[in-house]
Amino acid sequence: MGNTSKKLAAKCTLLTKDEQKYLATTFRSASKNSDKIREEDLIVSGKLDAVLLERFWGPQIDPRLAQYLTNFLFGSGADKAASCDFNRFAELYVFNVRGTADERMMVAYNSLGMDYNDSTELPYQLLREYCESIASTYIKMVKAAPSGRAKTWIEKGFKSRASHVQALGEAIAASVSSDADVAINACNAKQLNKWLQSNTLLRKMTDAVFVHLYGVQGHDAHSHSHVHVAHPEPTLIPLPQGLEAMPDYPAFIDLSHIVWLNNHIPAKHQNRWRFLFSSHIHGESFSTMTGRIQSEGASLLIIEDNAGYIFGGYAPVSWSLGPNFVGNEDSFLFTLAPKMRVYPASNYNNHFQYMNHHTKTLPNGLLMGGQFNFGAIWVNGDPFGEGSSAESCSTYRGYKRLSKEPNFRIKSLEVWAVGEKPMFKKESMRSMLSSRSSVLETRQSDRSFLALCGKNTKRSEGFRATEPPK
Repeated sequence: MGNTSKKLAAKCTLLTKDEQKYLATTFRSASKNSDKIREEDLIVSGKLDAVLLERFWGPQIDPRLAQYLTNFLFGSGADKAASCDFNRFAELYVFNVRGTADERMMVAYNSLGMDYNDSTELPYQLLREYCESIASTYIKMVKAAPSGRAKTWIEKGFKSRASHVQALGEAIAASVSSDADVAINACNAKQLNKWLQSNTLLRKMTDAVFVHLYGVQGHDAHSHSHVHVAHPEPTLIPLPQGLEAMPDYPAFIDLSHIVWLNNHIPAKHQNRWRFLFSSHIHGESFSTMTGRIQSEGASLLIIEDNAGYIFGGYAPVSWSLGPNFVGNEDSFLFTLAPKMRVYPASNYNNHFQYMNHHTKTLPNGLLMGGQFNFGAIWVNGDPFGEGSSAESCSTYRGYKRLSKEPNFRIKSLEVWAVGEKPMFKKESMRSMLSSRSSVLETRQSDRSFLALCGKNTKRSEGFRATEPPK
């Protein structure tokens, strides 16, 4: 690192010591060892300079985000500056990675070519494009990683179609409104402040993007301890388990859907998805499905209808056959295509999960939400392959029909367990007993002492822990 970069970094009190080192290196590359970065160092004739971006930002940045970043660094319109200093360069990183809601709001306004103040409304279309550029850059970034969880999914056929990445950005932006499906023309500072504080997915993706762009991805950007942390993707992209022997898995969702869903399930389940059932692999059999998904813990049911709509539900407790509803208020329903939306539990009733088969007095099938004959999701047991989605459902807040038509044919259906497989009481007891042993067996020095004293050290040999009767 040159002396100029060191001096500039030392002057920026916003950065920790390690961050000063990493950001100064990036600044030096972009500024060609001077104390200023010029716009032409980042943008050439209105187009990205792939060679320069390859050097310090990486070629996977979305072109719109690159333009937004230069708007923040140099300004726009008549107030555009010819260059920016290290402090401005560092502010872009700090405000995005650990800034307050007001600081992040200021970044969004400036990046979109507007001055931030409490009375200025932000056009919704600009906000949507900003969110799309973050989502696009994040997906490009994880796809380009030489290793990682995204690569594992991609190798199994899970892609990242541009339309779905765009839908992910739209879903993030739409949550600025109290009803994501009601179009708005603009949003005020109060709306944006509340949205920035509550939207965890945007925050996680923005953190990951800027930590990557500024070359700090080997350290914890939120801590002053600088302990090494994992790649920024794990909490957004889970580890897939159970697809190892399936080279041609018939995937009908993609990375954008996985990121969206994984962000909404409880954090304790976000690290791992365990493949349980696919109608394409295991056949269109309700009996086979019920046999494979029972007692597996929390899970995601994902359905594609014959019109291309993709939707499903999060079941927070294990599926089981029986006459009663099970589950709790962590349950939610979702759509993935043509839009990404989530409908949380309303607490109006507890009709979260029902599954039954081979009964004469109760419906045979799988139900999530609503009531018999009017379920939010109904999968028929016999014949398998038919389903329905009601026009209204009081079990989930803000609910709208999930499928294109009220009655549909199932094109694809799969179930993924999320998190670690639960250990039930019998297994837990067996594991505990197998690890126990006699106190004297594990304390050889005590046994030797008793032997010297002439005591019988074998009196406890017959009292070993055994498994309880089955």
